[in-house]
Amino acid sequence: MSLLAAGALPAAAQRRAPEVSGATVERVLTTLAADDMQGRATGQPGSVKAADFLASEFQRIGLQPLPGATGFRQEFPAYQSAVTSASVTLDGVAQPASQVLALTTQPTLSWTEKDDVALLVLGPQDKVQPHFGEIFRPTKNTLVLLDPGQAALFKSLAERYSRPRLRAEPAGNPYSTVVVLASAPASPPAYRVAATTATTTLTLRNVAGYLPGHDAAHAAEKIIFSGHYDHLGILKPVAGDSIANGADDDASGTTAVVALAEYFKKRDDNARSLIFVAFTAEEIGGFGARYFSQQLDPKELTAMFNIEMIGKPAKFGPNTAFITGYDKSDFGQLLQANLKGTKFKFEPDPYPEQNLFYRSDNATLARLGVPAHTISTDQIPTDKLYHSVDDEVSSLDVKNMTAVISAIARSATGLVAGRQTPSRVAPESVAK
Repeated sequence: MSLLAAGALPAAAQRRAPEVSGATVERVLTTLAADDMQGRATGQPGSVKAADFLASEFQRIGLQPLPGATGFRQEFPAYQSAVTSASVTLDGVAQPASQVLALTTQPTLSWTEKDDVALLVLGPQDKVQPHFGEIFRPTKNTLVLLDPGQAALFKSLAERYSRPRLRAEPAGNPYSTVVVLASAPASPPAYRVAATTATTTLTLRNVAGYLPGHDAAHAAEKIIFSGHYDHLGILKPVAGDSIANGADDDASGTTAVVALAEYFKKRDDNARSLIFVAFTAEEIGGFGARYFSQQLDPKELTAMFNIEMIGKPAKFGPNTAFITGYDKSDFGQLLQANLKGTKFKFEPDPYPEQNLFYRSDNATLARLGVPAHTISTDQIPTDKLYHSVDDEVSSLDVKNMTAVISAIARSATGLVAGRQTPSRVAPESVAK
């Protein structure tokens, strides 16, 4: 035993480098993926509860709100339209309401055969896939007559598309589609189509915290650590379970954001300013990331570490993860340089056919030239738990997940200290 008093220890010994807290990882992950979060569906009570929990975590850690903000919740509106009535008559015969599906966000529809409406007839053997765009993303008003032999398809479409959907803009698509389960007459029919919708405004919320940079030469430069905290909410019951807990997707990434915030706050030596953000609405179109990106000057953003589904080992084995869009900047090469001497390896995205670089919240800022990449371990082509009620904490390897977060923390040191600056993403390389 040393006879030196604690106060006499060398400064380096007194100031041990912090580590990513495994206890924090387990606690935050378990809380976000618990049944009482109800699957964290955007705009639903479970999502609000999750946002409140994340805000309390940022408060506990000692983060600041973003410059100019008064709190950690970054609130913005979203809009939801529900069809309240829909009716169709064909050659004077009223069609059963159960056989009419109106896909519209317009306050009212009132069509006849004299209007400029496209008529699409799908017979008993016709596939809907070749017509997906004109039906579900119409560029003109469209009436679809779907043969009664396709009743199972109609039922599936009605179950999927009759539920109200959120959108970011007050005005939805100015064009609408109405699908009718009815036989096509020998000649183009006379018809009347009528529908009404009711639109409500919801408040959505990202949760964002800030650590100002300590170096005046780099403090205006910002690095983002992000994940999305929303998931699918309540699904059809499977073996009595209807809650899509979203433990891997993306409570795991959001947990990493909290753990990294705690880690860098304890270090308290970041030259550049750091932003930690949990996005909402990734699952329904990336509305949260889109709103967030509009609040920042992309020229001031050095890099974005977007963390998505890191709860299970990657195809390369333990102590590995992959980076989407690896070839679009030298972000991944810089991160790997900081891991020299460790067992951890960042790999390029092994699933280019999945288009993952464009499917998460990094894409919004990458389109603006920011080296914004997603870090993941998910073996998505074979992941049977993805978007299901079985995406539970019990299916995750929390020890490996903590190792991934620790590697992200270490790999970021050069960027955080201002010693490294990744090359920009060429805007033309990011398709919309």
